[in-house]
Amino acid sequence: MASWEHFSHGSDIGVRGFGNTVEEAFEEAALALTAIVADVSRVGQGETVEVHCDAPDLELLLVSWLNAIIYEMAVRTMLFSKFRVVISGCSLTGTLLGEEVDPERHRVAVEAKGATVTALRVVHNHDGQWVAECVVDV
Repeated sequence: MASWEHFSHGSDIGVRGFGNTVEEAFEEAALALTAIVADVSRVGQGETVEVHCDAPDLELLLVSWLNAIIYEMAVRTMLFSKFRVVISGCSLTGTLLGEEVDPERHRVAVEAKGATVTALRVVHNHDGQWVAECVVDV
């Protein structure tokens, strides 16, 4: 079952995505990232942004993916509430669905500055579920 959660890590926040596939786990980690910044349920899906990431392994691909989202949030002044991921080897193509920030409706709490390698982990658990997690600097 796909889901996400946050975990505490000092003054920063950890994001953790769960999924039946590694792609689902990455999508859920991205939702957890948005949830650091604002209430995901208040973010529409009217605009689409495509991103592409490459890395030497799945763990660094997660960091690259989350940092690509943070970059798009910053340069486009947008928030995203739906993500589609396709992973081939250590390359990722992602679709971000969201909208421009509306300060009154979105009530942005903090700014995500960057995904880090702290507590970085992408694993396929013994129960068949994928977990993708790392700490985000806020």
